[in-house]
Amino acid sequence: MDKQFILFDLDGTLTDPKTGITRCVQYALKDQGIEVENPDELKCYIGPPLDESFQRFHNMTPENAWRAVEKYRERFRDVGIFENKVIEGIRFCLETLKAAGKTLALATCKPEVFAVRILEHFDLSGYFTVAVGSELDGTRKYKSEVIEEVFARLNRINGSEDITQEVLYEMKADAIMVGDRREDINGAHDAGIEAVGVRFGYARENELEEAGADYIVDSVEQLTALLLS
Repeated sequence: MDKQFILFDLDGTLTDPKTGITRCVQYALKDQGIEVENPDELKCYIGPPLDESFQRFHNMTPENAWRAVEKYRERFRDVGIFENKVIEGIRFCLETLKAAGKTLALATCKPEVFAVRILEHFDLSGYFTVAVGSELDGTRKYKSEVIEEVFARLNRINGSEDITQEVLYEMKADAIMVGDRREDINGAHDAGIEAVGVRFGYARENELEEAGADYIVDSVEQLTALLLS
């Protein structure tokens, strides 16, 4: 593999957000009268869009799901956002890829305003040429949309406001997505790029295989070696 553009998911790929996310989901559910004593039962919320997860896992209406999202953000904004830690070995991975001349981008469905704060808090922002996430109003919440925006911004950095189909095709052929959930794999394929699934995140057993990941690695060390091979 010799890809120039390497796109990284955030939650479960660069950082372990379990404590912050599950406690904020617990907080949001309590607001609607749903008690979950053990936050570990809410790990399923790590990865997919929150509003859809509230509907899927707790049978909320779309309206109640968005109320839950707002309540979640109430706690996440200043508390849950930092109940988080960088996955061991990730900093060295990013340093190594950057030193090898790779162009790194963040592609997350987490709201961009939060994602940027997390990168800055953990001193990771310097590794990324662009950092793209969703909007707080729910737009650009799917991974394929985030990935398309990554290429649009990279193109603008190169001095062109409009990206041609030829340039976009060439960039995508030279790009790969790294993530820990099926949404990362499916989103990458929907956007027309390959994907690496990492097992050190929050994928369920066989989730990455079923999603059709082009490559699967068990550790950060294996990921680094693959991306440099």
